[in-house]
Amino acid sequence: MDPAPLSSTPKGPTVSADDSAPSGDRNEGSEPPEQVRRTAVDLVAAYAEHDREKLDRVIPPAADHADAIVSELKVLAAFLSRRVQETGVMWKPADSREAVARTVAEMLPPELEFAVSTAWEAHSLGEEEIAERFTRGDPMVYAHMLAAFCAAIGLAVYKQAELVSTLRQVSRVGE
Repeated sequence: MDPAPLSSTPKGPTVSADDSAPSGDRNEGSEPPEQVRRTAVDLVAAYAEHDREKLDRVIPPAADHADAIVSELKVLAAFLSRRVQETGVMWKPADSREAVARTVAEMLPPELEFAVSTAWEAHSLGEEEIAERFTRGDPMVYAHMLAAFCAAIGLAVYKQAELVSTLRQVSRVGE
């Protein structure tokens, strides 16, 4: 018997996001797209603000539509990766691994923090099979990876409030 998915754990050379995370949305059409976009931005905001209470509030709606959230976070990660390249900020794979690990530190239960950090490290090196092993197929691990990545890379280019505001504009959701 497989252990429970990690997201159900009680609370307590170029870097970019690609399409290696699960992409089949089992929840498609069950929630308005704006709510999915808003939840994705809220996940990034919780990490950018290092606000554990906000993260705890946003995880349940994110988990209800994890595949759609992952898809939206991929869009945000791609946007932020391009912004970093356009601004000339130096951002290497090692920077993303360290930044994601630092971003999730103390925000998640230890076993989920380890899964997210380790899966992101494998992902950033192109080791998708290894990353998949650490996620155990749980799309919320991908959601945490991508949200933490967006927060980390976004803060390399924007101030905290500016990052969240920009992501809301890009996602077409109101403040």
